[in-house]
Amino acid sequence: MTKVFPNASFSVGDAISEKPPQRKLLPAAETGDEAVLTVWKKSLLFNCNGFTVFDSKGDLVFRVDNYMQGNKGEILLMDADGNALLTIRRKKRSLGDNWLIYEGETTVNPRFSVKKSVNILNNKCLAYVHSQSHNIMYEIEGSYSQRNCAVYDDKRRLVAEIKRKEAVAGVAFGTDVFRLSVRPDYIGMDFAMALLMLLDQMFGSSKSKR
Repeated sequence: MTKVFPNASFSVGDAISEKPPQRKLLPAAETGDEAVLTVWKKSLLFNCNGFTVFDSKGDLVFRVDNYMQGNKGEILLMDADGNALLTIRRKKRSLGDNWLIYEGETTVNPRFSVKKSVNILNNKCLAYVHSQSHNIMYEIEGSYSQRNCAVYDDKRRLVAEIKRKEAVAGVAFGTDVFRLSVRPDYIGMDFAMALLMLLDQMFGSSKSKR
């Protein structure tokens, strides 16, 4: 069994050998420090779906314990103490896979909307993130099923990235444990995690192979 992180009291197996192509983030000298989070697609609560997220020191930073449970179409991102950070809701009466992101537990005045891409001429694009004024703020490309995605801002800067987690002692992790690298000066870590959660909704194992 391979530990998800040293400070965590749980572990996973599910070894794999496939390694996706690597993509470099912007130099730290240009964009500031890079935050690297370890994401485990598993809730801390028994018999509940969700995510558990650790920082580079192995401390719990985010958790999702109500992943599409009880209230269909709504997901809550919490901090380590269970305080609500962002609420994600599926947009009603909209064409396609469209979601809204709100502050805290409110569902008034969404900060962003996220829409799954259906552009067959640009199949590398997974989703677009729009501001309240409907401008495209971020574009997500890559393959979520391979845990190899990149988030670009409106200036085409690479601001966040999803990657496979490196092997430990020769044993690789499965796709339920992976890395989220974030440039906090260009995108909030909580918002980057919210985008990851939406990719899982749009392109999870039961949805799509992209």
